[in-house]
Amino acid sequence: MWYGKVIREAGHVRAKANKSYTVSDWMKIEQQRGISVSSSVLNFPFEGCYFNLVDTPGHQDFCEDTYRALTAVDAALVLIDSVNGVERQTIKLMEVCRMRHTPIITFINKMDLDGRDVLELLDEIEKILQIQACPFTLPIGYGKLFKGIYSIADNTFHTFNKEEGKQEILQMSGADDPKLTELCGEEYIKEFKNRYDMVTQAMEPFNKEEYLAGKQCPVFFGSAVNNFGVRQLLNTFASIAPPPTPRESDVRTVVPTEDKFSAFVFKIQANMDPRHRDRTAFLRICSGSFERGNKVWHCRTGREIRLAAPTSFLAQDKEVIDKAYAGDIVGINDPGIFNIGDTLTEGEKFKFSGIPDFAPEFFARVTLMNPLKSKQMTKGLLQLSEEGATQLYTSLTSALPIIGVVGELQFDVLTHRLENEYGAEVRLDKIPSFGARWIYGEQKKQDEFSKEYRGDCMHDKKGNLVCLFPNEYRLNLAVKNYPELEFKAVSG
Repeated sequence: MWYGKVIREAGHVRAKANKSYTVSDWMKIEQQRGISVSSSVLNFPFEGCYFNLVDTPGHQDFCEDTYRALTAVDAALVLIDSVNGVERQTIKLMEVCRMRHTPIITFINKMDLDGRDVLELLDEIEKILQIQACPFTLPIGYGKLFKGIYSIADNTFHTFNKEEGKQEILQMSGADDPKLTELCGEEYIKEFKNRYDMVTQAMEPFNKEEYLAGKQCPVFFGSAVNNFGVRQLLNTFASIAPPPTPRESDVRTVVPTEDKFSAFVFKIQANMDPRHRDRTAFLRICSGSFERGNKVWHCRTGREIRLAAPTSFLAQDKEVIDKAYAGDIVGINDPGIFNIGDTLTEGEKFKFSGIPDFAPEFFARVTLMNPLKSKQMTKGLLQLSEEGATQLYTSLTSALPIIGVVGELQFDVLTHRLENEYGAEVRLDKIPSFGARWIYGEQKKQDEFSKEYRGDCMHDKKGNLVCLFPNEYRLNLAVKNYPELEFKAVSG
């Protein structure tokens, strides 16, 4: 974003004491806590290319938003902390990338801090993430004695001087160039050469076909907060990342070069502008192009709708655009007709596949603290559930709504947003549970089941019967006693 000239300085995500935060973290709770809780879309130019960047949460409690965002992109950038190495949420993210054959590039960050050994980090990428690592750059020194990075491809040395804020790119004749020893010291160059020999002789060279198949990942080192090592990464990303790729549907494969427009909704966001209580549906355009005001076919409802004001984004800042093409991510105003996974076309009826659905792991009853705010709470729960991060249920035995989330931090986000965006203060009482199951089968058998398990049963927004089993024994007993019914871990 800094290179695209959309922000003025590179920097950490900081909490409220500093009043500074990443431009993509636009929600108040993100700015206060210093974490991303929702994916943000940022469109920006760089070196003759146009990037559609989807900035996703790194915390595991918000992983479902990250996984949905991956369905909308053609390539991914994985950020690894040199101090902590590969973290649990990165492993889950890589599983989705591997399943979708998404090509990735890895940036190992915070080389100016005392972190793990470089070869250990590369070995961790290959063993834990199960992908072949191919370093494009290598660091010389680390922590307070970090000297810079050496580019293997073009034999250049990018000097690092944090105190003076000076950076230079120096051409070298090779890794044995004596100028490197003069600049960095013999001890650091000896360590660097050992790594260089290991990388260039023992590791596989870059193969673009392997990268595009998601089997090999280029690796870069640097310090993002100091804007160091980022340009090499972006230059490579712009040159090797794939153009818009074909997308599978339930009818056929949709190719981006087709003339006719098609797109799918991968994200819905309410209240990007709280003053207007707006709702925005984010579209990934898969083929063709469209102009502002064009009519398109909404496949799920069978309705023709007009896309009046498509917008590009810089987090919550919008700019109306006149035309968009395959590969672009745009936002459109949602009057309440869109769901995540909806397909839009010029008339052909099909549905893009691969949009994941997630079963909540944590549940809570919602109690409104001020009964006069009932209307606001109901509206807030409904709209926030349509974003996909929370799911809303109706109990068979109580008037209190029940919500389900994938990660417990989503509870904090929900209560914060209900109070700040809708004026409804609520209390959440967590429900101990082993897991939820969607119950399918003959209606008579469902009625029998819901009568016996009435205290544990509820309906989702579509009216499907769901049972929240308190323990594994109750689940196994229900499966044994009702063999005519299906017990599914996800809806549909």
